[in-house]
Amino acid sequence: MVKAYTQEHVYLHPWERVTAANWRKFADPENRSRLPHIVEVDTVNRTLDLGSGRLHSTRLITVNTPGPWWVQKIIGQNVCHSIESSVVDVKNRSMEMVTRNVTLKNFIEVEEKCSFVPHPQQPQWTLFKQETSIRCATLSALASMAEKVEQRCAEKFLQNSIKGREVMERICNHYMEAESNGIAF
Repeated sequence: MVKAYTQEHVYLHPWERVTAANWRKFADPENRSRLPHIVEVDTVNRTLDLGSGRLHSTRLITVNTPGPWWVQKIIGQNVCHSIESSVVDVKNRSMEMVTRNVTLKNFIEVEEKCSFVPHPQQPQWTLFKQETSIRCATLSALASMAEKVEQRCAEKFLQNSIKGREVMERICNHYMEAESNGIAF
């Protein structure tokens, strides 16, 4: 079984500000208290395609293992490593990210797809879309437990995505304040 959900959020900020804030989301120490599930974020590759003007980035994201504490005991790990691949296309004003876990795949697979584009009706705003799918590996005898773990993980991911949007809004507001004081970001 797969647990999936889609969310949309409108940032009342321009695309350039929101995408700049996205890069600071995990880096700013002030955000650590709002995002305690994030253990570490490392950029492992970043290249600029001069022909297209697209920035390609790959980050390794280490998070506390999602799910109930007893699942952590069963799998023997309390952290999970994920790879985030992103493409920023300044010319077309789009940013797309795909994040997948690379550890714990024998137990659970998570894929998150996010995009940032100018809002179709209000181009000075930014439309954020997030699609997440969570699939627990099941043995027929444990199917009901796998469904419960998927549900619990989905609930935790939803809670964390709300916190992430709050952090993004805070960073955007800091940028907006700096811009009003003549400081460019």
